[in-house]
Amino acid sequence: RNMLSVSKIVKPPGEKPDEFEQSVSQALLELEMNSDLKAPLRELHIRGAKECEFNGKKVIIVFVPVPQLRQYQKIQVRLIRELEKKFSGKHVVFVAQRRILPKPKPKVVSKYKQKRPYSRTLTSVHNAILDDLCYPAEIVGKRTRVKLDGSHLIKVHLDKTQQTNVEHKLDTFSAVYKRLCGKEVVFEFPEYML
Repeated sequence: RNMLSVSKIVKPPGEKPDEFEQSVSQALLELEMNSDLKAPLRELHIRGAKECEFNGKKVIIVFVPVPQLRQYQKIQVRLIRELEKKFSGKHVVFVAQRRILPKPKPKVVSKYKQKRPYSRTLTSVHNAILDDLCYPAEIVGKRTRVKLDGSHLIKVHLDKTQQTNVEHKLDTFSAVYKRLCGKEVVFEFPEYML
């Protein structure tokens, strides 16, 4: 049984999943066994999971491989609903596991053979994490406010059609983003006048 649950989580060589990651993996496996998510879940695995606490609320961050993100998003709404039932109402968010490569320094020979792709830059990864967090709501606009003390606040405008689905999780999204990227972010559903 334990061997099976490990199969839903694939860690880099030499790393072992911890107890919490195994419990998430086990929950995914149970869903695969006895729910209508069987077919889409069969091909999918996770890279890791973390439990964080914000203002007394617990949040589960599940890291998935970037190539599988699209397939996860197809079933994400249902998958999150099922996982939140299993983990007694804790919020669950899915984020793709991305890598940030350091900025190449002039005159220093890089150990990477090719030029750093844009998708591996800090800006790109942070933007992508924001997109992952808000899914299924789409980001329709962003404003960065620089306060007098020099700190930045990112205002993210979300698509109003998804307001009922994600509204209750906006604090969670802000807290998770702050934890992963160290940036303050506020979500809004602006009324656009056409």
